[in-house]
Amino acid sequence: MNRIESAFARLKAENRKGFIPFVTAGDPSLDVTREIVLELANAGATVIELGIPFSDPMADGPVIQRASERALRLDFGIHEVLQLVADVRRATEVPIVLFSYYNPILQFGLEKLCAEGSRAGVDGVLITDLSPEESGEFAAHLSAHDLSLIFLVAPTTTDLRLELVARRASGFIYAVSRAGVTGQQQEVSRAAEKLVARMRQFTKLPIAVGFGISSAAQVAEVWRFADAAVVGSAIVSEIEHRAKDAQLAGHVGAFAASLLPPR
Repeated sequence: MNRIESAFARLKAENRKGFIPFVTAGDPSLDVTREIVLELANAGATVIELGIPFSDPMADGPVIQRASERALRLDFGIHEVLQLVADVRRATEVPIVLFSYYNPILQFGLEKLCAEGSRAGVDGVLITDLSPEESGEFAAHLSAHDLSLIFLVAPTTTDLRLELVARRASGFIYAVSRAGVTGQQQEVSRAAEKLVARMRQFTKLPIAVGFGISSAAQVAEVWRFADAAVVGSAIVSEIEHRAKDAQLAGHVGAFAASLLPPR
């Protein structure tokens, strides 16, 4: 049982729901990202999604696109992101999932990423543009290193594909609350609850809902029907607005904690 499985098992045993924040590695710097990850862990994160900056993030809205653009200016790669994870592992056991597009992973090397990621303390990988039909080789490498493969599913995903995802996925399933790109929204789409119910027909894995979750009320709404809520753009926006603040990491941690409804 890896850290992701253990974290969700603890939640289930305690009849609690999860909180999964997302940040882009290197925004505004790798050192500050390291501090932010630790603050998010202290704020109560169940799992942390660590985004690998990419030049063409098609699934992301403008907030996370800008974060990638800022991080890419620092000219670092996956090796430095893995070093960041290794550094964080000295202080916390919070599960960490690399959130990436396929191109950077392919360029780095599939088996190399899994081997070095496992040594660094990575727990899983989510690749936004890797289809389950084409995931076999990568899934085998991940499994060999006890790393989870997380897939996205959307309201437009057919039952046939949901069943395929259920067979290939491990760790948890990421259910997108609506069609489109990442970004904050005023309310949780009703389609999200229907999607979770459909997905539960095919898997016993935990199901997290993300895309547009930006308030404690929305987290509470997601908790009503899913196992965890994912918050990305709202946290990345907070980082963007406070980038020059010397206490940035602490502010981000406090903001993340404010998104958690009373347990």
